[in-house]
Amino acid sequence: MNIEQAKQRIKELSQELREHNRKYYVLAQPDISDYEFDVKLKELQQLEEQFPDLAAPDSPTKRVGGDLTDKFEKISHKFPMLSLSNSYSFEEISDWMKRAEKSIEGPMEFVMELKYDGVAISLTYENGMLVQAVTRGDGSVGENVTKNVKTIRSIPLRLQGKYPGSFEIRGEIFMPLASFAKLNEARAEAGEELYANPRNTAAGTLKNKDSAFVASRNLDCFLYSVQTDEGLFESHFESLLAASKWGFKTPVDQQGFVTKVTDIEGMRDFIEHWDSARHDLPFEIDGIVIKVDNYDHQTRLGMTAKSPRWAIAYKFKAESMSTRLNAITYQVGRTGAITPVAELEPIFLAGTTVRRASLHNADQIGKLDLHVGDHVFVEKGGEIIPKVTGVDLEKRSESTFPVRYADRCPECGTELIRKEGEAQHYCPNVTGCPPQIKGRIEHFISRKAMNIDGLGVETVDQLWEAGLIANYADLYDLKFDQLLDLDR
Repeated sequence: MNIEQAKQRIKELSQELREHNRKYYVLAQPDISDYEFDVKLKELQQLEEQFPDLAAPDSPTKRVGGDLTDKFEKISHKFPMLSLSNSYSFEEISDWMKRAEKSIEGPMEFVMELKYDGVAISLTYENGMLVQAVTRGDGSVGENVTKNVKTIRSIPLRLQGKYPGSFEIRGEIFMPLASFAKLNEARAEAGEELYANPRNTAAGTLKNKDSAFVASRNLDCFLYSVQTDEGLFESHFESLLAASKWGFKTPVDQQGFVTKVTDIEGMRDFIEHWDSARHDLPFEIDGIVIKVDNYDHQTRLGMTAKSPRWAIAYKFKAESMSTRLNAITYQVGRTGAITPVAELEPIFLAGTTVRRASLHNADQIGKLDLHVGDHVFVEKGGEIIPKVTGVDLEKRSESTFPVRYADRCPECGTELIRKEGEAQHYCPNVTGCPPQIKGRIEHFISRKAMNIDGLGVETVDQLWEAGLIANYADLYDLKFDQLLDLDR
């Protein structure tokens, strides 16, 4: 293949892959299989390796990441990224609406949107190309995370249709619940501490210095606020419709994620619907954002020092229920750290059946004055992992008894130790405690360590149970014949 043929083929593949990316990640309407997509992507990667001068900065191959960044450059926002005033009651929402209508002295429309529980981001596009991605920071200055953001497949590197020459668009980067659950399953199998919630995990991922690591976390993004010096639109809703046509994943692409209302009844209906229906979403939301739709009205209402007067956030209350504490069990991590877990009478809370909840450490148990048999309050708010927040003392009976924290390892029977200045207890039996040994082996083979393909947690368990390995060095002494009898 000569250079002209390669140039034409790279162009064709790039266009096809961009369109398939949009159909899969933005529209959720893929029309080719993952295998077919991967074949095309691999062909493009090979061509770019063979003809490096033809590789475009917005090539679909750039989605996989790879560059390490020593630090994140500080960038001043052209348009400040202000936070919103929060409310937890319809009365406050009604008062806010009345103040806005009194200031405008005329009919108004309001846009209702989901409040995504993620990381605020500001993207800058020049001539249809993504050139910069900056975190909120303190609202005036954020951090340049462009390389990491380019790995998020729902964010277009190149726009389509008719778009402004230069503009910013704001939105929220988040971790889908399925990705978060899969990540925590792997950590649980490795005996590692579970991540608390998708929001914090997404924030930590975005600040990682390895863009290949960021790409592996399957982050997603909704964009919902166009910022430009040009007066292109008369209303916020109009700008959302346009941004969708440019290739962005916006709320208008999704059924019922955004609507326009004119009165408090419409606001109440939208809020009450999503307060219940949010548990069916594939991502976390923590409230509803209400905005005055007309841009001229927004300008007239103005800002305070911290937030716009033309928008407000209604925050959902954390869900909490009472249930019986049946027992406390203890998990051992690969470092020997002991984590107490509350074993609960099952309850249906925030869309899932909860049977267990984190208790963190002995200090937390003492602070709560827990008794086995107590009725405890369990909460799921921003935390995906349920947590025990208190005890219903009115229901405490004479049959309950105070929790006595474990003094020996539940796995190997070794006496536990507690290091000075630390909250957790540890099992010091580094060489003989099965969860620690298997946990270290699992960590050794993981992607962040030796990244050994084809060797997973289940295989490690089989090798351990068969007596074929006692540490990760034993992996290199295994013989082919020893593996034949393992379950495949």
